[in-house]
Amino acid sequence: MTKNKKHDFRPNDYVVYPAHGVGQIISIEEQEIAGISLELFVISFDKDKMTLRVPTHKATEVGMRSLSSPDVVSKAMVTLKGKAKVKRAMWSRRAQEYEQKINSGDLIAIAEVVRDLHRADDQREQSYSERQLYEAARDRLTRELAAVSGTGETDAQARIDEVLVGRAAA
Repeated sequence: MTKNKKHDFRPNDYVVYPAHGVGQIISIEEQEIAGISLELFVISFDKDKMTLRVPTHKATEVGMRSLSSPDVVSKAMVTLKGKAKVKRAMWSRRAQEYEQKINSGDLIAIAEVVRDLHRADDQREQSYSERQLYEAARDRLTRELAAVSGTGETDAQARIDEVLVGRAAA
């Protein structure tokens, strides 16, 4: 691998970092760490008021990716329309699987978590941990949908809720 390999990402690009969701590259900088000069993507996650520095040569390795294509977003919305698939496993095991899907950065997997944990008003109450996972997944899905479609998060959230409520009525 050559040192001056061209990156797929540029400043102002929106990217998805698996553990944190959608962020925006604000710059690419050189920094010396332990005597080694490293080139870093500086990624801002406004909503979390967080800045992350990722070595450019590690970006792909850590799963950083461009925003999903409209095609993938459509598949995620179709996934949301599906019937919830809840395994009979113990909650701790299911929670672990949901957590892995959310942190995978895979939009379809995240949509599956939203679909599986969504509760209509007439369904039983969610536990605190179920609610936390549901909100984390819904938030990730909303942010990426908003970034891909260029709409605000409120519009993206409304689209997701419309699909979920429509599914419950079906």
